[in-house]
Amino acid sequence: MTIRLLKSAKPETERAKDDAEVRLIVEQTLTDIEKRGDAAVRELSQKFDDYCPSAFRLSDGEIEALMEKVSAQDMADLRFAQDQVRGFAQAQRDSMLDIEVEPLPGVILGHKNIPVQSVGCYVPGGKFPMVASAHMSVATAQVAGVPRIIACTPPFRGEPNPAVIAAMHLGGAHEIYVLGGIQAVGAMAIGTETIEPVHMLVGPGNAFVAEAKRQLFGRVGIDLFAGPTETMIIADETAADAELCATDLLGQAEHGYNSPACMITNSQKLAEATLEEIDRLLAILPTADTAGVSWRDYGDMIVCDTYDEMLATANDMAYEHVQVMTDRDDWFLDNMHSYGALFLGPRTNVANGDKVIGTNHTLPTRKAGRYTGGLWVGKYLKTHSYQKILTDEAAALIGQFGSRLCMLEGFVGHAEQCNVRVRRYGGVNVPYGGAAPSQVVTG
Repeated sequence: MTIRLLKSAKPETERAKDDAEVRLIVEQTLTDIEKRGDAAVRELSQKFDDYCPSAFRLSDGEIEALMEKVSAQDMADLRFAQDQVRGFAQAQRDSMLDIEVEPLPGVILGHKNIPVQSVGCYVPGGKFPMVASAHMSVATAQVAGVPRIIACTPPFRGEPNPAVIAAMHLGGAHEIYVLGGIQAVGAMAIGTETIEPVHMLVGPGNAFVAEAKRQLFGRVGIDLFAGPTETMIIADETAADAELCATDLLGQAEHGYNSPACMITNSQKLAEATLEEIDRLLAILPTADTAGVSWRDYGDMIVCDTYDEMLATANDMAYEHVQVMTDRDDWFLDNMHSYGALFLGPRTNVANGDKVIGTNHTLPTRKAGRYTGGLWVGKYLKTHSYQKILTDEAAALIGQFGSRLCMLEGFVGHAEQCNVRVRRYGGVNVPYGGAAPSQVVTG
């Protein structure tokens, strides 16, 4: 395998140092929220967002007033996007069936898909108001049937962002708080005097929000462990050119100063042209101050000899967004196994997935795509099994096997749970703590 790095990101050792600093800050902050509740949350909001209203939760009147500030066109666009997200989420929900089967006469087994009872949705908005994240988390939770959905977003330039609040409200949030960062995630999970804790946290965020969710996992459920936005392009000369590749790389690198962007290609010519085009675009891109730092520190340009090498490299890196522009896009669809979401063909782009096309944009990063997919309606549902035995014959049959298997492991009390059913429903006299005899009919 011959792989050439025309440009590489900074080493993992440097990233690990940054992560350690974030972990310590988050741990101390969550401890403070747990000890002091609303007082800690209020101080943190004042410190980090210069925002400290009499109440962080918006009233119905405040929500209505903010929504009136959203233009008719913007409101129509929000509704269109939510229709797409809801439609796909509903199709996913419809595929998740409750089941009940009778594997043996008189033995009933089944499962039910039950919504999580309360969810806290975090919608980023400090640097860029992430309107679309409200669709992805709030509206999808509503489709799942979650009874209590609360949503938090930081103030934008000192006040609630009308479009974000509108998206939360249209999405179905029952409680809306203008609160950001660790203080928002901590308050939703731990609870305070004025915020009842939730059972699950969802939604993207910066490194501090992601680490807070990681530390709170177990106390509450989370959608997934998420880091900075990642984008990967897999391209050849048949389907892509330097302008497309450079635009799509920088378009995602503008998320933050540590957003990895990678291109894998089998064309040295396309790789070099894309590097030149990136330099040209960074001279004119309004968000170059952010995107340029990400590309400098977290950008990779990888040239492979074969499509098999491109595939193996992409699967190993397991990036969040993987955009494929080749003469064999469906081959990559069939063979890619570790990623967040695929975007196939030059007409498709990650921004559409982020904002409007209908699939969910909260996706696994940092190689988590090796073991999980992204946020979807199923994340809000818990699949719970149940069982019941309807006949004496079935009770005796299952009891005989159960008793012997319990004794095999040395669990005498367990065995007696089975034996009492064999005695009662099978008419077989089984002594206490003894394995059920073989006279019971096994069917």
